[in-house]
Amino acid sequence: MNFVSIRVITDDVARLVGFYEQVTGVTATWSTPDFAELTTPACTLAIASTRTVALFGTGSARPAANHSVITEFRVADVDAEYERLAALDCAFVQKPTTMPWGNRSLLFRDPDGNLINFFTPVTPEALRRQAR
Repeated sequence: MNFVSIRVITDDVARLVGFYEQVTGVTATWSTPDFAELTTPACTLAIASTRTVALFGTGSARPAANHSVITEFRVADVDAEYERLAALDCAFVQKPTTMPWGNRSLLFRDPDGNLINFFTPVTPEALRRQAR
């Protein structure tokens, strides 16, 4: 098995895709006006319209209702990313902080309120865990 993507459902695909393109520097590939993907070497972030939910089962997902999933991106320098994102007026939840498991993390929200973590492993143990 290979984990390949996570999908975010939204009422405004263009707005959310534009946000993720800005914060990640990755250009989205659009399949339809209701579906786009931002592909990184490790995984794909898919963004889809609420109109696509019925294809999986009406009512199976709701936009802007996530309170349990954090979408995480490993970055080379989380402190530099914080400075860059501050200029974009991101909604920060937590400034760069070194976590007990050895990652330096920056938490912020996308326009739909979904939580995003940019992190950089900073301890030898964290670097070993993240080696891929």
